[in-house]
Amino acid sequence: MRTAVLTAAVTGLTLASLATATAAGPAPKFLSAGQLPAASTPWVADAVRQGLPEYGSVCTEGVAPAAGTSYRDFRTDLDTNGRQTTTVAATEAKAKALATKLKQRIDGCLDRLAVQYPGTIGEAFYHGAIAVEEGADVYNVDTSHPGTGTADAHLISVGRDGRTVTVLEVGHLGWTLSEEVGPFRNSTRTAVAKLY
Repeated sequence: MRTAVLTAAVTGLTLASLATATAAGPAPKFLSAGQLPAASTPWVADAVRQGLPEYGSVCTEGVAPAAGTSYRDFRTDLDTNGRQTTTVAATEAKAKALATKLKQRIDGCLDRLAVQYPGTIGEAFYHGAIAVEEGADVYNVDTSHPGTGTADAHLISVGRDGRTVTVLEVGHLGWTLSEEVGPFRNSTRTAVAKLY
């Protein structure tokens, strides 16, 4: 009797573990350094980390939850950096809502920066949608501050595959990344298609 009870208990735990693993599903995949737009020096990719980064992104900080989020930072030797942040939401509806909120934050990013840092000027553009999985959208935000002589350019995209949302960003010191829009769109397409 004791053996039967123990066997049943172990079997129950095993089935529960399998059910949990199945519900969680596979972890989303991230871009490699070589899948980012070409830069003047090679990209280096950090390890994928769980949760939110210590320093948030300029346009999307505070939107994604820590739970279900992971990220990878990229960098080069010449003032260029990148980040891919991926969130697995509890449901597809929540993922869709998160993607919408992220895009709204990017749309209003330049106006917020102008208020937060008086004297900031810049340009922001929407570069259209990409037909991949549930879709992706591409933006760029270029800012400068004449008083300090600083200028920053950012390409940002938001894509979704089911209940998973990924944000890809590339930025560097200097004005405009307009010539990189095409390669960045390709990287975005790869990022969304590669998730699963």
